[in-house]
Amino acid sequence: MKVLKALLSLIFTMLMVVSMAYAVEIGPNPTSTLLNGDGPFAVSSSSVSSLVTGFGGGTIYYPTTAGQYGAIAVCPGYTGTSSSIAWFARRLATHGFVTIAMNTNTTLDYPSSRATQLAAALRYLLNSSSSTIRSRIRTADRGVAGHSMGGGGTLIASANDSTLRAGIPMTPWNTYTNFSSVRVPQMIFGADGDTIAPYASHARPFYNSLVYPEKAYALLNAATHFTPNTTDERIGRYGVAFAKRFVDGDTRYNEFLCGASHTAYATSLRFDTFLNTCPY
Repeated sequence: MKVLKALLSLIFTMLMVVSMAYAVEIGPNPTSTLLNGDGPFAVSSSSVSSLVTGFGGGTIYYPTTAGQYGAIAVCPGYTGTSSSIAWFARRLATHGFVTIAMNTNTTLDYPSSRATQLAAALRYLLNSSSSTIRSRIRTADRGVAGHSMGGGGTLIASANDSTLRAGIPMTPWNTYTNFSSVRVPQMIFGADGDTIAPYASHARPFYNSLVYPEKAYALLNAATHFTPNTTDERIGRYGVAFAKRFVDGDTRYNEFLCGASHTAYATSLRFDTFLNTCPY
Protein backbone atom coordinates (compact mmCIF):
# COMPACT_ATOMS: atom_id res chain seq x y z
CA MET A 1 0.00 0.00 0.00
CA LYS A 2 2.85 2.40 0.88
CA VAL A 3 4.51 1.66 -2.47
CA LEU A 4 1.25 2.30 -4.30
CA LYS A 5 0.72 5.61 -2.50
CA ALA A 6 4.29 6.66 -3.26
CA LEU A 7 3.80 5.76 -6.93
CA LEU A 8 0.54 7.70 -7.16
CA SER A 9 2.19 10.69 -5.49
CA LEU A 10 5.04 10.55 -8.00
CA ILE A 11 2.62 10.38 -10.93
CA PHE A 12 0.63 13.35 -9.59
CA THR A 13 3.84 15.36 -9.13
CA MET A 14 4.94 14.56 -12.68
CA LEU A 15 1.55 15.64 -14.02
CA MET A 16 1.79 18.92 -12.14
CA VAL A 17 5.29 19.52 -13.53
CA VAL A 18 4.04 18.91 -17.06
CA SER A 19 1.07 21.22 -16.40
CA MET A 20 3.28 24.04 -15.16
CA ALA A 21 5.74 23.59 -18.03
CA TYR A 22 3.43 25.38 -20.45
CA ALA A 23 1.85 27.87 -18.04
CA VAL A 24 1.32 31.32 -19.50
CA GLU A 25 -0.60 34.31 -18.14
CA ILE A 26 -2.48 36.22 -20.82
CA GLY A 27 -4.54 39.27 -19.98
CA PRO A 28 -5.19 41.04 -16.67
CA ASN A 29 -5.88 39.29 -13.40
CA PRO A 30 -9.28 37.60 -13.73
CA THR A 31 -12.34 38.79 -11.82
CA SER A 32 -15.88 37.48 -11.55
CA THR A 33 -17.17 40.48 -13.48
CA LEU A 34 -14.71 39.85 -16.31
CA LEU A 35 -15.52 36.14 -16.50
CA ASN A 36 -19.26 36.78 -16.62
CA GLY A 37 -19.01 38.43 -20.04
CA ASP A 38 -16.66 39.31 -22.86
CA GLY A 39 -13.00 39.45 -21.97
CA PRO A 40 -10.43 42.23 -22.36
CA PHE A 41 -9.41 41.46 -25.96
CA ALA A 42 -10.93 43.05 -29.05
CA VAL A 43 -11.41 40.37 -31.70
CA SER A 44 -11.53 40.09 -35.46
CA SER A 45 -13.14 37.33 -37.49
CA SER A 46 -12.30 35.53 -40.71
CA SER A 47 -14.57 33.29 -42.76
CA VAL A 48 -13.46 29.81 -43.79
CA SER A 49 -14.88 28.37 -47.01
CA SER A 50 -17.01 25.24 -46.95
CA LEU A 51 -14.70 23.90 -49.67
CA VAL A 52 -11.81 23.27 -47.27
CA THR A 53 -10.70 19.70 -46.71
CA GLY A 54 -11.77 17.76 -43.64
CA PHE A 55 -14.63 19.86 -42.25
CA GLY A 56 -17.32 22.28 -43.40
CA GLY A 57 -15.65 25.67 -42.96
CA GLY A 58 -16.87 28.23 -40.45
CA THR A 59 -15.65 31.41 -38.77
CA ILE A 60 -12.35 32.08 -37.01
CA TYR A 61 -12.21 34.53 -34.10
CA TYR A 62 -8.88 35.91 -32.90
CA PRO A 63 -7.56 38.73 -30.72
CA THR A 64 -6.51 41.82 -32.64
CA THR A 65 -3.59 42.25 -30.23
CA ALA A 66 -0.48 40.55 -31.54
CA GLY A 67 0.69 37.78 -29.26
CA GLN A 68 0.65 34.01 -28.77
CA TYR A 69 -2.64 32.34 -27.88
CA GLY A 70 -4.01 28.83 -27.48
CA ALA A 71 -6.28 27.46 -30.23
CA ILE A 72 -9.73 25.94 -29.69
CA ALA A 73 -12.15 24.40 -32.22
CA VAL A 74 -15.87 24.48 -31.35
CA CYS A 75 -18.29 22.04 -33.03
CA PRO A 76 -22.09 22.35 -33.30
CA GLY A 77 -24.59 19.58 -32.67
CA TYR A 78 -26.76 17.41 -34.91
CA THR A 79 -28.51 19.55 -37.58
CA GLY A 80 -26.71 22.61 -36.17
CA THR A 81 -24.32 25.00 -37.85
CA SER A 82 -21.48 27.24 -36.72
CA SER A 83 -23.95 30.03 -35.93
CA SER A 84 -25.34 28.05 -32.99
CA ILE A 85 -22.00 27.93 -31.15
CA ALA A 86 -20.41 31.12 -32.52
CA TRP A 87 -21.15 33.02 -29.30
CA PHE A 88 -19.00 30.59 -27.29
CA ALA A 89 -16.13 30.62 -29.81
CA ARG A 90 -16.16 34.41 -29.82
CA ARG A 91 -16.41 34.58 -26.01
CA LEU A 92 -13.28 32.44 -25.73
CA ALA A 93 -11.46 34.68 -28.21
CA THR A 94 -12.24 37.81 -26.17
CA HIS A 95 -10.42 36.14 -23.26
CA GLY A 96 -7.32 35.39 -25.31
CA PHE A 97 -7.74 32.39 -27.63
CA VAL A 98 -7.78 31.81 -31.37
CA THR A 99 -10.99 29.87 -32.04
CA ILE A 100 -12.99 28.47 -34.88
CA ALA A 101 -16.76 28.06 -34.81
CA MET A 102 -16.86 25.27 -37.36
CA ASN A 103 -19.42 23.75 -39.65
CA THR A 104 -19.45 20.01 -40.24
CA ASN A 105 -19.35 18.30 -43.62
CA THR A 106 -23.06 17.58 -43.24
CA THR A 107 -25.36 18.64 -40.42
CA LEU A 108 -26.22 14.96 -39.83
CA ASP A 109 -22.68 13.77 -39.05
CA TYR A 110 -22.35 11.58 -35.96
CA PRO A 111 -19.92 12.15 -33.05
CA SER A 112 -17.08 10.00 -34.43
CA SER A 113 -17.09 12.03 -37.63
CA ARG A 114 -17.32 15.29 -35.69
CA ALA A 115 -14.25 14.23 -33.69
CA THR A 116 -12.27 13.79 -36.91
CA GLN A 117 -13.53 17.13 -38.16
CA LEU A 118 -12.56 18.90 -34.92
CA ALA A 119 -9.01 17.65 -35.48
CA ALA A 120 -9.14 18.87 -39.08
CA ALA A 121 -10.36 22.31 -37.97
CA LEU A 122 -7.44 22.62 -35.56
CA ARG A 123 -5.00 21.61 -38.29
CA TYR A 124 -6.52 24.27 -40.52
CA LEU A 125 -5.97 26.93 -37.86
CA LEU A 126 -2.35 25.90 -37.41
CA ASN A 127 -1.39 25.28 -41.03
CA SER A 128 -3.78 26.93 -43.48
CA SER A 129 -5.29 30.05 -41.91
CA SER A 130 -3.89 33.47 -42.78
CA SER A 131 -0.38 34.38 -41.66
CA THR A 132 -1.89 36.92 -39.26
CA ILE A 133 -3.92 34.21 -37.55
CA ARG A 134 -1.17 31.58 -37.60
CA SER A 135 1.25 34.05 -36.01
CA ARG A 136 -1.05 34.30 -33.00
CA ILE A 137 -1.22 30.56 -32.22
CA ARG A 138 0.87 28.59 -29.73
CA THR A 139 0.76 25.38 -31.72
CA ALA A 140 1.20 23.02 -28.76
CA ASP A 141 -1.71 24.46 -26.79
CA ARG A 142 -4.94 23.27 -28.37
CA GLY A 143 -8.41 22.41 -27.13
CA VAL A 144 -11.78 21.23 -28.41
CA ALA A 145 -15.37 21.99 -27.48
CA GLY A 146 -18.78 21.13 -28.80
CA HIS A 147 -22.52 20.91 -28.28
CA SER A 148 -24.64 17.74 -28.34
CA MET A 149 -23.09 15.38 -30.93
CA GLY A 150 -20.33 17.95 -31.10
CA GLY A 151 -19.88 17.33 -27.37
CA GLY A 152 -19.70 13.60 -28.01
CA GLY A 153 -17.18 14.41 -30.73
CA THR A 154 -15.22 16.49 -28.22
CA LEU A 155 -14.84 13.48 -25.93
CA ILE A 156 -13.86 11.19 -28.81
CA ALA A 157 -11.38 13.76 -30.15
CA SER A 158 -9.88 13.96 -26.66
CA ALA A 159 -9.56 10.16 -26.57
CA ASN A 160 -7.92 10.21 -30.00
CA ASP A 161 -5.35 12.90 -29.16
CA SER A 162 -3.85 13.03 -25.68
CA THR A 163 -1.78 16.10 -26.62
CA LEU A 164 -4.88 18.28 -26.46
CA ARG A 165 -4.98 20.50 -23.38
CA ALA A 166 -8.73 20.57 -22.67
CA GLY A 167 -12.15 19.46 -23.82
CA ILE A 168 -15.46 21.24 -23.14
CA PRO A 169 -18.49 19.05 -24.01
CA MET A 170 -21.81 20.90 -23.69
CA THR A 171 -24.96 18.76 -23.19
CA PRO A 172 -23.03 16.02 -24.99
CA TRP A 173 -24.64 13.09 -26.82
CA ASN A 174 -22.99 9.80 -27.75
CA THR A 175 -23.97 6.16 -28.22
CA TYR A 176 -21.50 4.83 -25.63
CA THR A 177 -20.53 6.20 -22.23
CA ASN A 178 -17.06 4.82 -21.45
CA PHE A 179 -14.37 7.45 -21.89
CA SER A 180 -11.85 6.00 -19.45
CA SER A 181 -9.12 6.24 -22.12
CA VAL A 182 -9.33 10.07 -22.19
CA ARG A 183 -6.23 11.75 -20.77
CA VAL A 184 -7.32 15.32 -21.51
CA PRO A 185 -9.00 17.51 -18.81
CA GLN A 186 -12.76 17.80 -19.43
CA MET A 187 -15.36 20.37 -18.36
CA ILE A 188 -18.75 18.73 -19.02
CA PHE A 189 -22.02 20.70 -18.96
CA GLY A 190 -25.33 18.89 -18.54
CA ALA A 191 -28.85 20.36 -18.44
CA ASP A 192 -31.53 19.30 -15.96
CA GLY A 193 -34.31 19.68 -18.55
CA ASP A 194 -32.50 17.90 -21.39
CA THR A 195 -34.84 15.41 -23.09
CA ILE A 196 -32.60 14.80 -26.13
CA ALA A 197 -29.41 13.84 -24.31
CA PRO A 198 -30.69 13.32 -20.76
CA TYR A 199 -27.89 14.03 -18.31
CA ALA A 200 -28.51 10.79 -16.42
CA SER A 201 -27.66 8.70 -19.48
CA HIS A 202 -25.17 11.00 -21.22
CA ALA A 203 -23.32 13.84 -19.47
CA ARG A 204 -23.13 12.26 -16.00
CA PRO A 205 -22.01 8.78 -17.12
CA PHE A 206 -19.43 10.42 -19.40
CA TYR A 207 -18.05 12.31 -16.40
CA ASN A 208 -18.13 9.23 -14.18
CA SER A 209 -16.16 7.20 -16.73
CA LEU A 210 -13.27 9.67 -16.84
CA VAL A 211 -10.30 8.53 -14.74
CA TYR A 212 -7.87 11.33 -15.57
CA PRO A 213 -7.42 13.53 -12.47
CA GLU A 214 -8.61 16.84 -13.96
CA LYS A 215 -12.33 16.97 -14.69
CA ALA A 216 -15.48 18.91 -13.80
CA TYR A 217 -19.21 18.39 -14.26
CA ALA A 218 -21.80 21.17 -14.07
CA LEU A 219 -25.51 20.33 -14.24
CA LEU A 220 -27.22 23.54 -15.31
CA ASN A 221 -30.37 24.47 -13.43
CA ALA A 222 -33.50 25.34 -15.46
CA ALA A 223 -31.74 24.50 -18.72
CA THR A 224 -32.49 22.45 -21.84
CA HIS A 225 -30.47 20.57 -24.42
CA PHE A 226 -30.23 23.76 -26.47
CA THR A 227 -29.11 26.14 -23.72
CA PRO A 228 -25.52 26.02 -25.09
CA ASN A 229 -26.79 27.44 -28.40
CA THR A 230 -27.46 30.84 -26.86
CA THR A 231 -25.32 33.03 -24.64
CA ASP A 232 -25.29 31.51 -21.17
CA GLU A 233 -23.31 33.20 -18.40
CA ARG A 234 -22.58 29.94 -16.60
CA ILE A 235 -21.20 28.17 -19.66
CA GLY A 236 -19.22 31.25 -20.66
CA ARG A 237 -17.77 31.73 -17.19
CA TYR A 238 -16.72 28.15 -16.53
CA GLY A 239 -15.82 27.35 -20.14
CA VAL A 240 -13.42 30.30 -20.23
CA ALA A 241 -12.00 29.58 -16.78
CA PHE A 242 -11.40 25.91 -17.60
CA ALA A 243 -9.78 26.76 -20.95
CA LYS A 244 -7.56 29.39 -19.33
CA ARG A 245 -6.52 26.95 -16.61
CA PHE A 246 -5.74 23.99 -18.86
CA VAL A 247 -5.05 25.30 -22.37
CA ASP A 248 -2.96 28.18 -21.03
CA GLY A 249 -2.01 26.47 -17.77
CA ASP A 250 -2.91 29.71 -15.97
CA THR A 251 -3.32 28.97 -12.26
CA ARG A 252 -4.88 32.39 -11.62
CA TYR A 253 -8.15 30.75 -12.70
CA ASN A 254 -8.08 28.09 -9.98
CA GLU A 255 -9.99 30.52 -7.77
CA PHE A 256 -12.94 30.45 -10.18
CA LEU A 257 -12.96 26.67 -10.58
CA CYS A 258 -12.15 25.55 -7.05
CA GLY A 259 -11.84 28.53 -4.71
CA ALA A 260 -14.07 30.95 -2.84
CA SER A 261 -15.21 32.71 -6.03
CA HIS A 262 -16.43 29.38 -7.39
CA THR A 263 -18.24 28.54 -4.14
CA ALA A 264 -19.96 31.93 -4.08
CA TYR A 265 -21.11 31.63 -7.69
CA ALA A 266 -22.07 27.95 -7.95
CA THR A 267 -25.32 28.16 -5.98
CA SER A 268 -28.27 25.82 -6.39
CA LEU A 269 -30.05 28.51 -8.40
CA ARG A 270 -27.39 28.10 -11.09
CA PHE A 271 -26.41 24.44 -10.82
CA ASP A 272 -28.29 21.39 -9.58
CA THR A 273 -24.97 19.58 -9.24
CA PHE A 274 -21.36 20.65 -9.55
CA LEU A 275 -18.61 18.05 -9.30
CA ASN A 276 -14.87 18.43 -9.77
CA THR A 277 -11.52 16.96 -8.87
CA CYS A 278 -10.20 20.10 -7.21
CA PRO A 279 -7.64 21.21 -6.29
CA TYR A 280 -6.21 21.46 -9.77
